[in-house]
Amino acid sequence: MKSVSIKDIANEAGVSTTTVSFVLNGKAKEKRISEDLKNEIIGIASKLNYRPNQIARGLRTGQTHTLGLIVEDISNPFFANLAKVVEDEADKFGYTVMFCCTENSETKASSLINMLKHRQMDGFLITPTPGMEEEVKSLKDEKKAIVLIDRYFPDLDTSFVTVDNYKGAYEATMYLVRKGYKKIGLVTTNSAQVQMQQRYEGYQRALIDQGQGDNEHNVLKLDFDQGKERSVARIANFIAEQNSDALFFTTNYLGVYGLESLRVSGKKVPGDMGMICFDDNDLFRLGTPSVTVVAQPIDQIGREAVTSLLHQLKNKGLGLPLSKKILEPQLIIRET
Repeated sequence: MKSVSIKDIANEAGVSTTTVSFVLNGKAKEKRISEDLKNEIIGIASKLNYRPNQIARGLRTGQTHTLGLIVEDISNPFFANLAKVVEDEADKFGYTVMFCCTENSETKASSLINMLKHRQMDGFLITPTPGMEEEVKSLKDEKKAIVLIDRYFPDLDTSFVTVDNYKGAYEATMYLVRKGYKKIGLVTTNSAQVQMQQRYEGYQRALIDQGQGDNEHNVLKLDFDQGKERSVARIANFIAEQNSDALFFTTNYLGVYGLESLRVSGKKVPGDMGMICFDDNDLFRLGTPSVTVVAQPIDQIGREAVTSLLHQLKNKGLGLPLSKKILEPQLIIRET
C-alpha cells in the first residue's frame, strides 16, 4: 500500500503543501491559518491514516520525538518490564521508543548506537555492556541526551538511574546469616560491570562482618554467553563440590538456572538448602516454594530514567547538573 504524503492531504484539502506542513507541525496559529482550515486538514490527515516520516521530520526540525532504548536482553523479565514502563512513560509526553538488545556484545552495542544515531533519536536510555564506555563518551561529546540504567561507568560523568546494589546484596546475605546458614555460596557473572561488583562486595562485606572472613573460594562466576545447559551443569557441580547450605544468585536468570540445578542435584529448598536471588521473577513469586528476592523498583527506575532524559531535552544547552539516582531495593521474604 502506498504511503500517504503531505501532497495527498493538500490535494484533497485544496491547499498548498506548505499550508499542510504548517498545520501538521503545530504552526497554524503562528502562520495565521484559520481554525476551520486547520481542523479540516487534521481531519483529512486522520481519514487518510497519515503517518509522518520521523527521520525526515527530524532533519527539518531537529527532533523526531523518538527515544532509543538499549537493554542487555529483552527476554529477561527485568528488562522486559523495564522496557514496558519506559514505553508507557514516554508515551505520556508524546514520545515513541525504539528498543534494541545488545546481548552483552560490545560489537553489537556499537552497531546499535550507530543505527540509532542515524535514525535521529532525540535521546538515549542505555544499559551499557562492558567495553561500551567509548560509545557512551562519544554520545556525551556530541551533546546527546543520555541516561544510563541499571549500571554506569564510574569514570564517566553521566546521568544514571540504578539501585543500591551493595546494600541489597548485604541485606540479602545478612538475612541468610540470621536464618542460621553457615556456608553461603555466591553464584554470579564473570563481569566487571559496576552493579555486579557492588553485589559481590555487599555479599563479602556481610560475611566479614559476621566473622566468616573472605569467602572467595565459595564463589562461582559464570560467563554471560555460555548458555543455559552449561550454566546449569556448572552450578550443579558447584553445589556438589562446595557443600554450601545456602546460595545467593546475583541476577534473576542465574536464579532460574539455580532452581534447575538444585532439582538436578536432588536438593530441596529450603529443606536442604536456603536460596535468595537479586531481582524478582514471576517464577520466583508463583513457584513452589516461592523464592526470597531482592527486588528492584522497576516502575520507579523506568519513570526516573524517562523524566531525567526529557529534562535534558527540555533544558538542552543550559548546563544543568547531571541526575544521578540510586534507588532503594526491597528484600521480599518468601519461603526459601
